[in-house]
Amino acid sequence: MTMKFTLAPEPDDLTRERGRLLFAAPVEFLKGVVAMAGLPPADRVEICFAGRSNVGKSSLINALTGRKNLARASNTPGRTQEINYFTTTEGPYLVDLPGYGFAEAPVAVVEKWQRLLKAYLSGRVTLRRAFVLIDARHGVKAVDDEILTLLDRSAVTFQVVLTKVDKISKAEREKVIEQVAQALTKHPAAHPEIVVTSSEKGEGVATLRTIIATME
Repeated sequence: MTMKFTLAPEPDDLTRERGRLLFAAPVEFLKGVVAMAGLPPADRVEICFAGRSNVGKSSLINALTGRKNLARASNTPGRTQEINYFTTTEGPYLVDLPGYGFAEAPVAVVEKWQRLLKAYLSGRVTLRRAFVLIDARHGVKAVDDEILTLLDRSAVTFQVVLTKVDKISKAEREKVIEQVAQALTKHPAAHPEIVVTSSEKGEGVATLRTIIATME
């Protein structure tokens, strides 16, 4: 049976408020991790953000938390080589993973952080969900498929978040949603709801906050 993929619904007032309150409370940078031994204690649920370089991860994390510079974007795509941990007040860890697919860095460095990424995804027992960011202007590419397959093999539920939807027309939006939904049919770890966002315009931010805040 093929899973049907749909857009995540708008939250109701009660759950929207839960999401607002979670991110209205302090969110702090905890640490950058370059090896599995450096991970903080697995004492709470965590969710992570993955995506190819320049997909808008830092912008989305800043929009979610309502803070301009909590997550810092590099001017050079692929420069973020650490797993960055952020703490929420009485909520999950937010984990910003290194961008994949393009990096202006030595091959050995790229390979090292790719190994770290794989080790984290397959070995972190408290990881509840991975949010995989896909640029709405491009849809799912082969390099995205690689990370989605890794998440399948690691048995980590992932949910696709389309970014930068303000950069495309309504017709293009419908087309890319269809392309993404089709690509996800071959990935058993995919969550059935796709979140559509624009960090610049704020679209979808409340929905994503609510999903995170209500995750068991």
